This record gives sequence, structure tokens and C-alpha cells, in this order.
Amino acid sequence: MMRFTQMNKAASAFYIPSVSFIGAGALKLAGPKIKSLGFKNALIVTDKGIVAAGLIEPALATLKNDGGIANFTIFDNVQPNPTVKNVEDGLKALEESKADCIISIGGGSPQDCAKGIAIVKTNGGKINDYEGLDIPKKPQYPCIAINTTAGTASEITRFSVITDEVREVKMVITTDTITPTIAINDAEMMVKLPKSITAATGMDALTHAVEAYCSLGASHVTDACALQAVRLIKKHLVTATFNGNDIPAREGMSYAEYLAGMAFNSAGLGYVHAMAHQLGAVYHLAHGVCNAILLPHVEDYNKTVVPHRLRDIAEALGETTLGLSDAEAADAAIAGIRKLSVAVEIPSGFKALGVKEDADLGRLADAALKDVCATFNPRQGTKEDIIELYRRSL
Repeated sequence: MMRFTQMNKAASAFYIPSVSFIGAGALKLAGPKIKSLGFKNALIVTDKGIVAAGLIEPALATLKNDGGIANFTIFDNVQPNPTVKNVEDGLKALEESKADCIISIGGGSPQDCAKGIAIVKTNGGKINDYEGLDIPKKPQYPCIAINTTAGTASEITRFSVITDEVREVKMVITTDTITPTIAINDAEMMVKLPKSITAATGMDALTHAVEAYCSLGASHVTDACALQAVRLIKKHLVTATFNGNDIPAREGMSYAEYLAGMAFNSAGLGYVHAMAHQLGAVYHLAHGVCNAILLPHVEDYNKTVVPHRLRDIAEALGETTLGLSDAEAADAAIAGIRKLSVAVEIPSGFKALGVKEDADLGRLADAALKDVCATFNPRQGTKEDIIELYRRSL
């Protein structure tokens, strides 16, 4: 039986967008709400993959017909692991278009870039000025997020992750004023998502749920969100990965990523994300794949301090824990994570992706320990601990 033992005994805060629309047909359902805000001229922040997939034109038609937006300027130069330059170029496009709102369409990269543009527009300076916790003083420019992947939850969170190309570091900007006004998760916008991206983003959502549940910032509210997210991911991820046209599976993953986002948005994350951010910045690897590879190794490291929490994760993953000690159940959770990762064909280690065991590991570890996500890991360690976790993940 799952035991909801609260990690953080102190009072806690809970962050969420003012309104969200989820499920098949959610974009059309959101139309009247968008129209009520009175926007007429939108900057669309997206990437070339979304454009090539044919998702832009149907979305613009709905925004025009149901949302009352007459004019659109498309900025589609966002790259995976969005950069400082992407934000600067997007800000220039916003100023030239004189748009009265920003609408992001895509996965985590367009969402993060759009939020970066929106916060710099109203606060001035450069996105680098806002790395860290609660630095912007003014609310962001009006921002509506239309999500096309079931993974990052950037459309609902108070985080924006932007790569500083000069330092080769992923900056984490954290403030509730960066959360979009409206979040839309329409399963019908996700059916064209390739298998590899479905798998990677789904494992990203699982990582959000597991890290949030084991986080030092966890509360009863985030616990409930995290565990239900794990159950839904276990039920729907494999089907969504290998049968992308299955709307119930896509919808299940939409709710799963949203719940996982609700959990980590308030509870925080841990070493998996702190370490994955650095791999993305230096090696330009897919964030979800990095998380999936790191997750079992980090939870194996954490299991000595949160075995009872990992027991709950094991049960949510459908693993048998009857008669097992907490330590044994924690191992069952780690095995369940690995089985799901294998089932959706995630690589088993980083060597296959070009990461080498050299001086980079020390540099990666230093940056990971400075990452805000590391603060919430239930077992705090040393640089040597982080280097060893990287080595085990190779």
C-alpha cells in the first residue's frame, strides 16, 4: 500500500497557470478564452520541425476563427536546447512585428524560448540577467502556450531553460511570472510526433514525476500529482510511442505530462535534471534521452535516503512489492524504470551518444552542482559523487 509520507514538513507553495485546456480538441475549446483577452496580433514562436509537420496552419486557423487573432508573425528559428541567440532573435522579431502577445507552438524548446522572450521584453536587459530564482521584477509579456509533446510541461511551469552558448551552460530561469497565461495540451496536435520524440519526452515526464516525488520540496499535493502521472505513463507511453494515432494513449500522456509538470513546478527536481542540463549544453543531446539514461542511476544513489518513496514509485509502475523490504522495493522501482526505458528503445548509456570519459566529467559535475535543480535532490553529494554517476551512465 502506498504511504504518503510528506518530505517537506514546512508550509509549501503551489504554482500553476491561471487556466489550462487539456485533451483532444483542447485548442478549439480554448478559443473563446483567448478571444476574451482581446489579442489581435501574435508572434508565433516555434521550430522548423513543427512547421514541416504541418501543425502551424491548422493551429493558426483555429486561433483566427475561434480566438479572434487577425495577424500572425512566425518566428521558427528555435533550435533544440534553445540558446541566448534564439531569445535575442525572437525578441527582435517581436519588436518588429509589434505583436500584442506571444503564442508558442511546439515542445519544450519553443515553450522555453517564448518564455525567455516574454520575460526580457518586459524586464529589459538580456536573458542571462535572469538566471536563478525570482530575479525578474515585472510580469512577462502576454504568453499563450500550445504544447505538441507529452513531456516537458514547459507550457505550465515557472521554469525556462536557455543554453548560454559562450559558457556552454544551460541557464535555469525560475520565477512564477514566467508561467504562460493559458496552457493548451491538445492530443490531436500530438499524433504526428515521431516515435523517438514521443519516447524521449515521455521519459522526461516520468523523470519529472519521480524526481518531484523524491524531492526535498515534495508536499501532499505534489505527491498526488506525481504518482498519478507515473501510473498514466506506465499505462500509455508504449502505446503512444509505437501507435501515434491512438488518441486515448496520446490523451493519457497529455494528462500524465501535465500532472508531472504540476508536481515538479512546485516540488522541484533533483540531480537527474541538474546533470542532464549540462549534457544538453555541452553535447547538444536530447533532454528526455539524457533524463532517461540518468534516472535509474541517480535513484540508485538516492535509494538509501528515500527507499519508502521509491516503493510507492514501484507500485505506481506496476511492480510487485508485496513482502519486500523498503530497500528491495526501491530496487524494484529502479528495475521498473529501466524496463520502461528499454520498452521505448532509449539508449542504455551515453557512450553510444558520443559522451567520453575525460576531463569533461569534472566540468559537467561542477556545473550540475550549481544548477538550481540540484538543491532539491534528497541526498546531497559531492563533485566526486556526481562524476561517478556520470561514469555509471556511460
